[in-house]
Amino acid sequence: MRDRILGRDIQDWDVATSASPAKVLRLFRKSEEVGAAFGVVLVKGTTATVEVASFRKDHDYADGRRPESVTFTTSVEADVERRDFTINGLLYDPVADEVIDHVGGRDDIEQKLVRAIGSPRKRFKEDHLRMLRAVRFAARLGFE
Repeated sequence: MRDRILGRDIQDWDVATSASPAKVLRLFRKSEEVGAAFGVVLVKGTTATVEVASFRKDHDYADGRRPESVTFTTSVEADVERRDFTINGLLYDPVADEVIDHVGGRDDIEQKLVRAIGSPRKRFKEDHLRMLRAVRFAARLGFE
């Protein structure tokens, strides 16, 4: 959603769903689980392959990179709260044709600001690469 709001070319679509990975695999014949521990399924279409991730809650991060475990959930709010930055916490509901923003990402796009979701200290401790991602987003998008 970030790139769409910014009027940028969209390179790929990431889909998040309340459906479990098993259900996504059942619904789409041409699909394969690529991140079983994290609920990620690749769905292959005729013109594109789409990454479909089940809503989840992350648990402790012991290695500074990935959660030790995850719990799948049907809560969009819980899924968004585990993400890195508000500008990446925006979702689109194609049925309602509306942007879902539980974390202030739209405002931060307007203010050209890269902001962590929740505590920055916690987000960066969970995954150390988020610090580099923040700098990369700021440089690429012209944000602070």
